[in-house]
Amino acid sequence: MEKGDIQEKFSQFLREFYYNELVTAVSEGRKSINVDFSVLEKFDSELADYTLENPEEIFQIAEESLKQVDLPSDLKLRVRFFNLPELREIRIRNLRAEHIGKLIVVDGMVRRASEVRPEVSEAIFQCPQCGEKMTIIQTGTMINPPFQCDRCDNTKNFKLVEQKIFDARWLAIEEPFEITTGERPSEIKVFLKEDLTTPKMRNKTDPGNRIKVTGVLKQLPRRIKGTLSRQMEIFVDANYLHTVEVEWEELDISNTDEKRILELSKDPQIYDKLIASIVPSIYGHEDIKEAIVLQLFGGVPHVQKDKSRVRGDIHILLVGDPSTAKSVLMKTVSGLIPRGRYVSGKGVTAAGLTATVVRDEEFLGGWVLEAGALVMCNRSLLAIDEFEKVDKSDQVALHEGMEQQSISIAKANIVATLPARTSVLAGGNPKLGRFDPYVPIKEQIEVPETLLSRFDLKFALRDIPNPQVDELVAEHILKTRHFDEDTVLAPIEDDFLKKYVAYARKNAHPKLTREAGNELKSFFVGLREKVTHEEAPVPITLRQYEALIRMAEASAKIQLKDTVTREDAIRAINLMKSSLRDFGFDVETGKIDIDRVEGRTSSSERGKIRTMLDIIEELISTVGKNVPKEEILKTAKAQGIKEFDIEKMLSELKRNGTLFEPSPGIYQKM
Repeated sequence: MEKGDIQEKFSQFLREFYYNELVTAVSEGRKSINVDFSVLEKFDSELADYTLENPEEIFQIAEESLKQVDLPSDLKLRVRFFNLPELREIRIRNLRAEHIGKLIVVDGMVRRASEVRPEVSEAIFQCPQCGEKMTIIQTGTMINPPFQCDRCDNTKNFKLVEQKIFDARWLAIEEPFEITTGERPSEIKVFLKEDLTTPKMRNKTDPGNRIKVTGVLKQLPRRIKGTLSRQMEIFVDANYLHTVEVEWEELDISNTDEKRILELSKDPQIYDKLIASIVPSIYGHEDIKEAIVLQLFGGVPHVQKDKSRVRGDIHILLVGDPSTAKSVLMKTVSGLIPRGRYVSGKGVTAAGLTATVVRDEEFLGGWVLEAGALVMCNRSLLAIDEFEKVDKSDQVALHEGMEQQSISIAKANIVATLPARTSVLAGGNPKLGRFDPYVPIKEQIEVPETLLSRFDLKFALRDIPNPQVDELVAEHILKTRHFDEDTVLAPIEDDFLKKYVAYARKNAHPKLTREAGNELKSFFVGLREKVTHEEAPVPITLRQYEALIRMAEASAKIQLKDTVTREDAIRAINLMKSSLRDFGFDVETGKIDIDRVEGRTSSSERGKIRTMLDIIEELISTVGKNVPKEEILKTAKAQGIKEFDIEKMLSELKRNGTLFEPSPGIYQKM
């Protein structure tokens, strides 16, 4: 096709299909116009094919074509193409030399992003001999002068007299989680310029967002120690981009799907069916599966009049014996929801969980922000296995993410707050191998008590020999793996479950009724009123009360209701009772103690510690400030305290700084 013919066809296309939009763009002062590629294809398939193969030439022709369209202004507009054929959507790992210079579409998650900085697009040089001015388009990383003067053939000492500048930003995007199962995600750089870097577009291209980029694949020479390498670096010069709401919008919910969802929501057995659909290959654990169902649907976030925010996401902690299927449960659940992610143990770092700042001079320029798993799973679910093996310094990074649901970072020259509206499903193993209901949780799992308190529900998975239950479990394994595999089929298949959850999250925003609120309030107040004196154990706190409301809202979402009813409140209360029963029962007092649940010192322990301090005070008055350990043991045993408890309390008092040991076996009070 001749350039003149292409230009004429493109002018005709713009006049026929986009004249009104062009006029609007000019009147609003926009810098570009978006063109639907499918419309161009219907207009002239030959022109559309030429555009895909020669995009750089078409971009230039398109701008010249705009001059032939009678517009009210000579404002320069860019033409940005969207809705390309599916064949042009290429996985990042499949980009090859044949794609260089072609118009393509890549889909990925923004991993890192540079600041928006001005770059030189055109440089005007003046010849020192004849004074000729030459305009050079700048495409490389360095400003390149002309090779020689057009008038006098001079090749040296050109003077830069003027330059045109545009805003630019570099991104690094990686393949989304859904298509990288079992393999490391590939990554590519993306170059944004001009109106793709506006404040509105910047928010869309910050780390953690998933985007689809239409652009031209280009190459850049790589330099190794000042020498050009044979290996080229590739990047996408973006022409158009849009965010992909991967967590829900990507799911195609047809009219048939919607009809089935509405029918299923009215099914009286819906809760049982959903519970049975959560990893049906694992026998039992109905309470835990019900809690996970509520976690998938989530509560309703509330923004108060004073701008404070109450989260709607539900966090669950599973602690238990080996071989109780914690890891299988967590890994499978993380795949039931789009953008869900599973991470484990020592492989988890603060930067990997939250966000970090890294240095990338070659492309992104200086210090850049890199999103971690909590940010990448925004509006989804993150499963963290081997939770107790995560370093303490890295666990600290979770505090803000789990409660405030944002990640704040201030490093190098970057101060940013990233969204992390993520549900956390964590699993851990007790220090001594098996869970002991008589030992407080803080002595069984190495997790800070401040972090433990952020979990709405905590469950213990125990492996207790029981002939009847063992036979059922063994038979279930034989059936599901060998003799009757159809028994493992879920009542609601995974793909449809994703659509159900997506539909409910998008369309159901139930409000708490007074009846349901009173039910929750009665449970909360009823438990607390059993506290008869100041030293008595506290059975429940306001944090658990908010968790009850979240779970009741999630229960109502399942049935797509507009209101939270009394039945939803009772379901939430029963789950909370199950959680408190697992962790909060204090054997010595015979009561539920929330401090045991959240890893703090229980009321019975506080009473023992107070007795121990009284003993030490009494001994100081008789033997002096240096108190021998033998005297403490003798006096405490005389008051009926066991030696194990004495050792434990002395360790606790040393740890919190009340006592110190100036020499072995000698204690002093601070």
